[in-house]
Amino acid sequence: MSTPVRFDDIQIGAKWRSTGRTLTEADLHDACMSSGDWHPIHADVEYARKTPLGQRIFQGSYGLHIAFGMATKFPELGNAVIAALGFSSWRYLAPLFVGDTVHVEVEIVGKRPTADGERGVVERQIKLVNQSGKVAQDGVSQTLVRRDGGLT
Repeated sequence: MSTPVRFDDIQIGAKWRSTGRTLTEADLHDACMSSGDWHPIHADVEYARKTPLGQRIFQGSYGLHIAFGMATKFPELGNAVIAALGFSSWRYLAPLFVGDTVHVEVEIVGKRPTADGERGVVERQIKLVNQSGKVAQDGVSQTLVRRDGGLT
């Protein structure tokens, strides 16, 4: 169970780094299956070998998928989270390959109460970083949280 966190105690500038996660052949297959995107750059070793990247890559949306999942473990929000509201930005900066080990770096970059004052909106900068320290994807997400952190 997550620790209760009050909205007023959430600090802009708070940072967190996840543990690593290595992307596997099974992950790439699952990404193709769940998305229905079987473009040869994802699914055909011989086709991908002849491209400038020289190997298959994950769909860009898969990076967003795992980055957001990894970012849910950010302890600063505890169990105050009500819902994800979306992303104000998301960029694909570098390809993801089978064998890459990625982690996320999360920073609270903004917060505001909702119009009724009953809840809060927290903005987080999320970076998906590969084993070489290169940011593969990044963006800013908005999350709806309880003001009392779920304490009442």
